[in-house]
Amino acid sequence: MASNVLVGARLARKSYGAQPLFTDISLQVLEHDRMGLIGPNGAGKSTFLKILAGEVSVDSGEVSRRRFARVIYLPQNDVLDPEKTMEETLLQAIPGGLEKWRIAKRLDEIKSLMALGDGGRKVGALSGGWRKRLAIGRALLEKPDLLLMDEPTNHLDLEGILWLERLLKEAPFAFVLVSHDRFFLDATTNRMVELNLRYPGGLIKTQGSYSDFIVAREACVQKQARLETVLSNKVRREVEWLRRGPKARATKAKHRIRQAWRLQDDLSAAKGRNSRDKKVDIAFDATRRKTRELLSARKIKKTLGGKLLFENLNLKLGPGTGLGIMGQNGAGKSSLLHILNGALAPDQGSVVWAHGLRIVTFDQKRQLPDETQTLRRALAPEGDTVIYKDRPIHVAAWAKRFLFEKDQLGTPVSKLSGGEKARVLIASLMSRPADVLLLDEPANDLDIPTLQVLEESLEEFPGALVLITHDRFLMGRLCHRLLFLDGNGGAHYFADYDQWLQHRDKTLGETGPSRGAARPGGASKSMETSKSGPASPGKKSQKRAYEERKELGRIEKQIEKAEETAKSLRLHLNDPDAACDAGRLETLYAEHQEAQAKVDALYRRWEELEEGLETG
Repeated sequence: MASNVLVGARLARKSYGAQPLFTDISLQVLEHDRMGLIGPNGAGKSTFLKILAGEVSVDSGEVSRRRFARVIYLPQNDVLDPEKTMEETLLQAIPGGLEKWRIAKRLDEIKSLMALGDGGRKVGALSGGWRKRLAIGRALLEKPDLLLMDEPTNHLDLEGILWLERLLKEAPFAFVLVSHDRFFLDATTNRMVELNLRYPGGLIKTQGSYSDFIVAREACVQKQARLETVLSNKVRREVEWLRRGPKARATKAKHRIRQAWRLQDDLSAAKGRNSRDKKVDIAFDATRRKTRELLSARKIKKTLGGKLLFENLNLKLGPGTGLGIMGQNGAGKSSLLHILNGALAPDQGSVVWAHGLRIVTFDQKRQLPDETQTLRRALAPEGDTVIYKDRPIHVAAWAKRFLFEKDQLGTPVSKLSGGEKARVLIASLMSRPADVLLLDEPANDLDIPTLQVLEESLEEFPGALVLITHDRFLMGRLCHRLLFLDGNGGAHYFADYDQWLQHRDKTLGETGPSRGAARPGGASKSMETSKSGPASPGKKSQKRAYEERKELGRIEKQIEKAEETAKSLRLHLNDPDAACDAGRLETLYAEHQEAQAKVDALYRRWEELEEGLETG
C-alpha cells in the first residue's frame, strides 16, 4: 500500500441475505482527500463507510489501513449518552495522561470552534442540531487522519450547515462524507464517488467537485448506452453468421464462435447495468383552478412556549407561486405551515383561503396513519386500485412507479427505510389533487436521483408551492422568493439565497472560527509554523545567499513544468473514458495527487527563498 493511502478496499463484496449491495469494489482514500460518497438508496453507502471504519467486515476481498492512521467514524445517528453533560462527553475523547492545563486548553479550543457555550447542559436536553455539533466536536478531539461522516448535515439548520462547510474547508485531515445535499457536496469535496451497480466495477470516481462529477457521469452514461448499441449490432451479425452453420472444426471458426458467445455475455452485462437506472415516477395532480389569489395571510402573529416566532407577517399565494421559508431550528417555519393549512391558529391576524381550496401537506415528521398496515394498504387504502388524475391504476403498477416490487406489497410500513417511507408519503400526496402544496423538508432521506425527479415534478406543478428545506439546490430551482424567519419575531423577504447570504454576512458577520482561531487539530496556524524554533541571528553568508538566488532562478521553471504535468493529468482525469474505467482512474488519481504535491512543495520552497533573500 502506497504511503499516502490511509485506507483502501480491493475487490470488496458485501451482501445482505441474497441481495448484493456491491460486488468487487476497489477504492483508495488518500491523504488530503475530501471525498463525497453518493448513490441510490440501498447501494450500500453507509455499509461501505462502516467497512472503511472497520466496524463491518466484507464477505470477500481486502480492506487495508495505514499503520497508526486514526480513522474516526461518525454515524447518521449519534450514540452519545443523554445523561452526560456536553463537557463530560468531550472529555471522553481526550486521551488520559495529559496535564490538566492541556486538557482545559483543548476543551476551550473545541468548545469555541463548535460554539458550544459553557458545556454544562446535558446531552439529552440538546436539539438534534446541537447533538450533531457535539458529536463532530468529540470526533475532532480524537485528532483524526481520516473522518468518515454519514449524512453529517442531518438535523443541522442552515446556519449549522454553513458552519460545517467552513469547518471542512479548513480541515487538516482527509474525510469521506455520505450526503444527498448537492450544494454542500459542491462546496466541500475535491473527489466524488458514486456506488451503483449500473457502472463497470460497481462505481464511478471523478476528480473535482459535485458539479464536475455531474458532467463526467453524464458522459459515462452516454458511453455505456453507445456501447450497448455497438454490442447489439455486433451480436446480431455474429448470430446471423452462426445460423449459416460455420464449420466448427476450423481453428478460425472455433475462435469466432467463442468470440460470439463472449459478445453475447458482454451485451447481457451491459443491458443489465443500463437497466438498473430506474427512477421514481413523480407527478403531482393539480386542480388547475384559475383563481388569482389562492391564500392570503395578513398581519399574523404566533408565540409558542413564551417565545415570539413572528408578528405582522403578510403573504399571498397564487398559481405559480414558489415560496421558500428559511430560518434556524425553532424559528417557527413548521408552525407557519400549520397556520397556512389551518391546523394551527394564529394569535393575531387572519388567514383567508379561496373557496374550496385544496391544500396538500408533506409533514417533516412523515407520520403515516398506521405503520402496522402493509405497503399495499398504505398505497391503496380503498382496495386494489388508486385513482390518479381521474383514472384507476392497479396498486402493483402504482407501487412500481415508486420503485417498489410486487413482492414488497405485503411488507409492513414499519419495516420500510426512511427513504421508502418518504416515497409512500409522496405517493399519497400525488393521488390527491391540489391547489397548494406545503412541503416541510421533503428532501430528507431521499437519494439524489429521486430528488432530481421530485424537482422536475414540482417545477411543472401549476399551483402554489411553499417549501421548507435545507437543500439549497432544491430551493434555488423551485422558489422565486424566500421568507426568512430570524427567530426574534422578524420576517424578511429576499429574492434568492445569494441575497439572503449577503444580508446575513453584512448584518451578523461571519459566525464560527476565524482564520486565526484554533484549528481542529488543536493548534493554531501560528503555533504550527513555529515548531522549527526561532531563526538564528545574524546575516547569511554571501555564498549561501548566492546559492539561494541561483535556486530561485531555477525554481520558477520547475514550477511551470510541474504545473503543466498536473494540468495534463487533470485533463486525463476528466476524460469520460477514464471515468468509466475504475483501474485507470485510480492510477491517474494517484499520479495527479503526486504531481500536485510536487507543485505545492515547489511553491513552499519558492516562498521560503523569497522571504530569506528579503530578510537576509
